Amino acid sequence: MSTTAYPNNFDELKAQVREAGLLERVPIRGSIEMIAIFVSLIIIYTTATLWNPILLGLFMTLIFTRAVFVSHDILHTQYFKNKALSMKLSYPFSAIILSNSSSWWDFKHNINHHTYCNIVTKDEDIMALNGAFTPNNKGNSPFLKKYKHIVFWGALFFMYPAFIAQSYNFALKRKLYGEFALMLLHWPIIWGTMFYILPFTDAFIVFLTLNFTLSPWLAFGFITNHLGCEVFDIEEGKELSWMELQMRTSRSLRGGKIVHWFYGGLNTQIEHHLFPKAPRFNLLKVQKMTREFAEKYNMIYFETTPIEAYVQINNAIKEY
Repeated sequence: MSTTAYPNNFDELKAQVREAGLLERVPIRGSIEMIAIFVSLIIIYTTATLWNPILLGLFMTLIFTRAVFVSHDILHTQYFKNKALSMKLSYPFSAIILSNSSSWWDFKHNINHHTYCNIVTKDEDIMALNGAFTPNNKGNSPFLKKYKHIVFWGALFFMYPAFIAQSYNFALKRKLYGEFALMLLHWPIIWGTMFYILPFTDAFIVFLTLNFTLSPWLAFGFITNHLGCEVFDIEEGKELSWMELQMRTSRSLRGGKIVHWFYGGLNTQIEHHLFPKAPRFNLLKVQKMTREFAEKYNMIYFETTPIEAYVQINNAIKEY
């Protein structure tokens, strides 16, 4: 655990970021990205017969990944300030394209995770795999206790279907039948159309390619955010300021614009948690300001390369 005192000076950093205009919503740029996804899908279905099915599956993975990032950003109201409008605008990307629930993600991610990051019993993300990421709660399964550092990496290849299952379960339990119906439309619209256009074998190859590549792309991005960072119980978490909690439980990645594109802005995880409504397009600038601010006040700023992050995560899981 960190022994460095974190001054409660978040308002100073926030004022600097706001003055630089980096907290302003980006409705035009966000709309362009949303439209680009729909245009790409039109291109996919109008030219599907011209593609090698594996390459087509990889292109669809790219579009699905962008849909995840766009849906994430919309639900954080990075594009539009109105929360109700943002929820509605997220449905085409989360429900139709991905068959995921915006309501589930908003509750799990925006409400619980961002508020109680890496706090045991509050943050669902670290309770996965029978408490695999909680050093004080090693779970009840002897098998997972012994082999979870192996099971963990294999499970990353099934994140997308796991998200679909959790979305369906959440929507049905909360009786969100309208959203559930939208999620079911994913199958005839996205895949029914594909199987209608292409021969069955080619369409099935597209389906398998996407499902074998989308999960690891998303998973290997998500896990760098907080795993291997500090974990707190609820009482410890209550004593930390907003800035200290987010900085001690988050990891940012080096790599500049290429890494920023690949990870959908989640590589600037410290900044995203400090300013969840800051548009992804501005986070590299916010990262520079936050890093300099931390240096000024001698605060630990946890930043690694992606490879270093994966090594740290593997070691942490084995240690837990």
